Amino acid sequence: MLRTVEIGSAGDPRLADYTRLTDAGLRTHLEAEHGLFIAEGTKVITRAVAAGYPVRSMLLGRGRLGDLPALGEACQGMRREAPVFVVPDDVAESLTGFRVHRGALASLSRRPLPLVGDVIGTARRVVVLEDLVDHGNVGAIFRCAAALGVDAVVLSPRCADPLYRRAVKVSMGAVFAIPYARMTGWYDGLAELKGVGFRVLALTPDERAAPIAGALRSAGTPQGAWRVALLLGTEGDGLSGRWQDEADQRVRIPMNPAARAAGVDSLNVVAAAAIACQLLTQPE
Repeated sequence: MLRTVEIGSAGDPRLADYTRLTDAGLRTHLEAEHGLFIAEGTKVITRAVAAGYPVRSMLLGRGRLGDLPALGEACQGMRREAPVFVVPDDVAESLTGFRVHRGALASLSRRPLPLVGDVIGTARRVVVLEDLVDHGNVGAIFRCAAALGVDAVVLSPRCADPLYRRAVKVSMGAVFAIPYARMTGWYDGLAELKGVGFRVLALTPDERAAPIAGALRSAGTPQGAWRVALLLGTEGDGLSGRWQDEADQRVRIPMNPAARAAGVDSLNVVAAAAIACQLLTQPE
């Protein structure tokens, strides 16, 4: 299935999909215009292909030619032959903007995102992300959600792209394992969840909020008495006041009293997501 093509120049137009991968502004425009995303490393490429994303091409430095057999296995069953562009290692670095040390890169075609109603239709445990802009954090939360059994992820309109290269890399391909959708509007974004019976819990470090474990017990989770949507806010400011007010209940992860007295009053959003997803999905 793999057709290798030797290329010696970073300026070759066939390599355009891989241009300046560290330039977020350029990549956001280019990937949206051409309907593509980049996966890094054989394991992640394998997961993307298994999830049904078509491969446009792959890029491999000459120093990693030993990865070709594994890439061939990853791409078994593809409907079309995808070229593997083999370039000198220094050309790969010049083209992409970083030292490519995880093996191959693959350019894959995006698929149309489903509507929010489609991904929450049969879901009972959902994580909702409001305006998280750090791609690494978004990827890590997807990994937590997929690993712990969350049914779907819903993104606010301004949330970072889960298929941006860094998000895919940090998630180790978990972005392909869990359904997700993006809201069309933020202001009334929670109405659809509440309209189909989700109990909406807003995670906050505020000490006045209810401990999350008790709130989930009262909601009957994970046994299923309620459908629960857990809101996680942006990295610095947390959830907006509107979304906190729109939620059915504000909840917190209790901090150790000594740590709080020393000024440690909260966890970063990824750590908080991991704990909250575990409580959301696992029986006591």
